[in-house]
Amino acid sequence: MENLYSLFQEFMDADRILLEEPMEKHTTFRIGGPADYVLQPASAEEVRKAVDVCRRHRIPWFIMGNGSNLLVSDQGYRGAVIQLYRNMSQADVDGCRIKAQAGASLAGLSKKAMEASLTGLEFAGGIPGTLGGAVTMNAGAYGGEMKDVLESVTALESSGQVISLRADQLEMGYRDSVVKRRQCIVLEAVMRLRPGDKEAIRESMQDLAQKRISKQPLEYPSAGSAFKRPKGHFAGKLIMDAGLKGCRVGDAQVAEKHCGFVINRGHATAADVAALMKHVQDEVMRQFQVKLEPEVKFLGDFPDTLL
Repeated sequence: MENLYSLFQEFMDADRILLEEPMEKHTTFRIGGPADYVLQPASAEEVRKAVDVCRRHRIPWFIMGNGSNLLVSDQGYRGAVIQLYRNMSQADVDGCRIKAQAGASLAGLSKKAMEASLTGLEFAGGIPGTLGGAVTMNAGAYGGEMKDVLESVTALESSGQVISLRADQLEMGYRDSVVKRRQCIVLEAVMRLRPGDKEAIRESMQDLAQKRISKQPLEYPSAGSAFKRPKGHFAGKLIMDAGLKGCRVGDAQVAEKHCGFVINRGHATAADVAALMKHVQDEVMRQFQVKLEPEVKFLGDFPDTLL
């Protein structure tokens, strides 16, 4: 471990190399054991070098943003978590375009767009993730998706080559993109928006924010929607119709306000959450013959019987 630490120190400041770091500090679920390393690069070149060290020394590695869609095992992660977040969050407005690094928050970007009187990104104001993750999974809400605003994406391929992809090359679908399928790492993206009225944009964002507050359990830690939307159905309604509203395993609970969310009532473990999600999957399949696919990502070791 000391040898790897010195290798990371060759290109990254020591205060951005965290050892045995509890992942509960880095996920919106507030759950997760320690990762061997949490690396917080501040440039695309540091990302490339971090991945290169991991690859050459056969160290498992995982890319994350602010941990808004992630459940980390109670045992943590034996490898390096490369976190693209606050140290890579620069965003600049140029006319109708916003160019931003992968770690920029969607909430911050939507606010920046509003301040520049640019419309098109209002839907993203309440999505808790970062730009990199949003591009990878084509995040969306309230009728808008990232594919509607993206002009180009700069990403790191598994080969170590940095590439640029136009919007028409991204092949974006529901929670999917060519970036995700090719396991590329988003480094930055350019969004093209439209001129608009600042006050109208502000009102639209406030209206969407109020809808989220009234419909989503924002007062509890969670990872957002626990399951993807099955074709022809809504996950939350299926879960509610299955009689699972408020169902608990330990301190993990199907939210009563919105059954599509699994919340941490205070001391939930990753095992609690996984067991609850498995129970939800089984019941929905038994009652409606519909398979629910997790939208939450799982990192670390989980029993094979779960999910």
